[in-house]
This record gives sequence, structure tokens and C-alpha cells, in this order.
Amino acid sequence: MPAQQKKIIFCIGGVLSFACALGTAAAIGTQRWVKGVILCKTGALLVNATGQELEKFIGEIQYGLFHGERVRQCGLGGRPFQFSFFPDLLKSIPASIHVSVILFCTVLIIFALVGAGFFMFNAFGSPYETLHGPVGLYLWSFVACSCGCLVMILFSSEVKIHHLSEKIANFNEGSFTFKTHSEQFANSFWIILVCSLVHFLNTLLIRFAGFEFPFSKSKDSGTITGAADLMY
Repeated sequence: MPAQQKKIIFCIGGVLSFACALGTAAAIGTQRWVKGVILCKTGALLVNATGQELEKFIGEIQYGLFHGERVRQCGLGGRPFQFSFFPDLLKSIPASIHVSVILFCTVLIIFALVGAGFFMFNAFGSPYETLHGPVGLYLWSFVACSCGCLVMILFSSEVKIHHLSEKIANFNEGSFTFKTHSEQFANSFWIILVCSLVHFLNTLLIRFAGFEFPFSKSKDSGTITGAADLMY
């Protein structure tokens, strides 16, 4: 492939990596990771609410990695409540998983920025071997993609397996019990998915530029090496 086309491909990869770093950083600070509907189970059972009466006992909840908001309704109107995970909810949630999600998001941002820098270095500079060349580009893209996948897996398990929404809804509730009526992942969660796919796309761009995958050797090079060994 001509050098000019390789520069264009590397520039595209660098811009995509930088955009993913910015998108991930923006997603971390929002509370749009999960949106859900919570039902005041205790209040609904007390009045034996059915049909349209249940609307008076249905509230909303949305949260991110650091803070969120819930609106509880127990028949007396909505009461909003702002909360933060640190340090309020650490005793109520699986803290190790939650901290791991934040840690992998940080690593994702760092490696996305590093990858963007090396993409641009290979486009406009004189690439070195190993970490500065195509092997390094594969490495940064692979690590960033892996971190994005780990973030989605860990956060999904925290929400679905450990029932994070119910634990947040019942935080500091003495007499009322809330149950998750429905929940869905919101925009910030899907930004992480898009970023992971973009980093996977970057590995295909590197391959499209004409570079072999790391640790792969062609049969011709092996044949030439063997012939050279026989000469000595």
C-alpha cells in the first residue's frame, strides 16, 4: 500500500482512538448508565393496588458510576433523592466490582490516548520497531478493546446478578421495600460498547494498511532463514 494511504489510515485510527478517550471520559461523569422503574412493594400491598392505582407507587431511578437520582412514590407523590456511591453506598453495593469498573474505565482512557498518539506518530513520524511500530498499535488497540469489554461485563453483572438497582432503591429505607419493575442500560453504557468496537476496528485498519498480525511469520521468510542456516 502506498505511504500516503497508510498515513490516511493511521490518521483515521488516531482520531477514532482520541474520540473514544473523550467519549469514555464523558461517560464516566454522567449518571446515564442505567435507567429503571421501581415499585413501592410495601405500599402497593397495603392498599392492594391494581391497574392504574399502581402508578401512584411507581418511581424512577437513574445512576452512573459515581452518583444518581431516585424518585420514590408510595402513594403520597414523588420524592426525589440524590445519592452518591462514595462514600454513601459502599456498604450496600458490591464495592470491589464497582471500583474495578471505574479502574478499567480509567485504563481504557489511558490506552486510547496512548494509541491515538502512536497512530499519529506512525502517520507523520518515522516509526520504530516493536512498540512504536505496528506491533505497538495492535497492543494498544487490543488492551483498550479488552478493557471496554471488561467494563461492560463487570457492570452488567453488578446490575443484573447483584441487583444493584434494588440495593440503591432500598438504601436507608426502613419501613418500605422497593422492587425493580424494569431497568435498561442507558447512553453512557452503550458509549463503552461503541468504543470497544472502534478499537477492534482499529486493529482491522492496521491490518488493512498492510501489516501482519503480531508474531505471525510467512512461509517464505522461514524458508529463506532455513536456507541461510544451512549455508553456515
